[in-house]
Amino acid sequence: MTVIKHKEQRVGIFIDTQNLYHSAKNLYRAKVNFGNVVKDALADRVLIRAVAYLVTTDSGEEKGFFEALERLGIETKTKDLQVFYGGAKKADWDVGLAVDAIKMSPKLDTVIIASGDGDFVPLVEYLKVNAGCQVEVISFGKSSSLKLKEIADDFVDLDKNPRQYLIGPQRGLRRRPGKNADTTPTEEEAE
Repeated sequence: MTVIKHKEQRVGIFIDTQNLYHSAKNLYRAKVNFGNVVKDALADRVLIRAVAYLVTTDSGEEKGFFEALERLGIETKTKDLQVFYGGAKKADWDVGLAVDAIKMSPKLDTVIIASGDGDFVPLVEYLKVNAGCQVEVISFGKSSSLKLKEIADDFVDLDKNPRQYLIGPQRGLRRRPGKNADTTPTEEEAE
């Protein structure tokens, strides 16, 4: 399918910040350049809204990162990190992102989901069929759901040119094992 991107298209970008953050950290030991992600996803079209879904921690160290995103013109929505008995942690914005995308879809020609999370497959299907939106996904292909990549009208793979979308070490662009789910981005990561 040929994807049409023209400068009059009204675009909404919905950023699963934790998904991109952890993908960059685990794949490249680096941080995400959210400014470049949004710029390239937008592709010179009309930005109606860009929203980043974020998690706050008790330490508050992520405040500078949130402010940096807002300076880039990205609206931020936050929720507290949930810590359960036994130490388990949860920071899930999937439903909030999906509801916002559906609510905003009547004002959009294109919805861009910045995430590789396969939980968004039903959202993509709904937006394409019921809202008539073109749906694009931008994320790190190595850590993205195959079904999500297949069902999207267009998939932009950040792994194709990782240096453009990363800040920090990248050490030979090798994969780093492990994942620390309670780590929160810092201010320089928004740039």
